[in-house]
Amino acid sequence: MKKLLPIIIVIALIASCKSYNTSQVINHDTEDSLVKTDTVSISSDETDYEIIIIEPGFNNWLLSTARPRGFHSQQFLESRNQLLVQSWNQRNLQPQVFDPNLYELRIDYDNLTDYGYEVNYLLYNYFIYFQLKYNQRLTSLVPRI
Repeated sequence: MKKLLPIIIVIALIASCKSYNTSQVINHDTEDSLVKTDTVSISSDETDYEIIIIEPGFNNWLLSTARPRGFHSQQFLESRNQLLVQSWNQRNLQPQVFDPNLYELRIDYDNLTDYGYEVNYLLYNYFIYFQLKYNQRLTSLVPRI
């Protein structure tokens, strides 16, 4: 029995080890649960714009830490988003300088387009969350939580 217990422990340890691949196949059940828990999506009939943020932890942070809707004006959010998007896109174009895993996609944000309050609110708060989570500083402006 004394010799059997260490063998069982070693087998359990080996069985619990898992190698991680960078490419993963996600079935629809997993994708649905991911979409429900870690995705924030806003679309409006008033505007034809939609923002989808898939970031683990962002939804909880948004509900618990971010300033509530209405705290900042839409004009404030738009002006900050213009600066933050510009900085993000500059980093996206320089993968040799900035981590390409952080700045994977370019953000298409037109300064002359009215995206509405919700889209600007979510985008601004995502930038704040991103800077805090990944210890990045997109602008010289101090993020307001």
